[in-house]
Amino acid sequence: MPRPLRLALSLLLGLTFLLVTAPAQAAALVRVVRYDASRAAEFVSVVNQAAQIWNSSVVNVRLVQGTPADFVVYADNGWPRALPTSLGRGTVWIGRQATRQGYSPLRISTHEIGHILGLPDRRTGLCSDLMSGSSAPVSCTNANPSAAERAEVDRNFAGSTPQVEFDRLHVDR
Repeated sequence: MPRPLRLALSLLLGLTFLLVTAPAQAAALVRVVRYDASRAAEFVSVVNQAAQIWNSSVVNVRLVQGTPADFVVYADNGWPRALPTSLGRGTVWIGRQATRQGYSPLRISTHEIGHILGLPDRRTGLCSDLMSGSSAPVSCTNANPSAAERAEVDRNFAGSTPQVEFDRLHVDR
């Protein structure tokens, strides 16, 4: 076989191999983060919905129920808060104080999980910004991260330095 033909064949086989294995390699880059919502009382289904919102919004991380959990979600009578200890790890409290005041439990859950995913509070007051938290009006029920927030989470799980402060309690007041 002539050398140029061998070279072309090798190149073709190499490209074919890359195309076939690329989806498997991309899937391997997704980080699975396990959460335990069993202590979230009346908010269990809302926490599961919030996890699904994140799963449909980002590509570099997947939230799944399971143990051992990377983060645990509790319900209590205080204000909602999160204690991220590292990217994808920590504790979330869905505080009833905010839901009694009329804040959306789904927005709260998605927002607090955002801290676990590396997002800080940003008090923009805009309902379109999930991480604006309680600075948005009580009537705001938007539980979807903005395009910028989605991109930031994907960057965090691709190796960027998260903007959230770890080992610090984030209380959205």
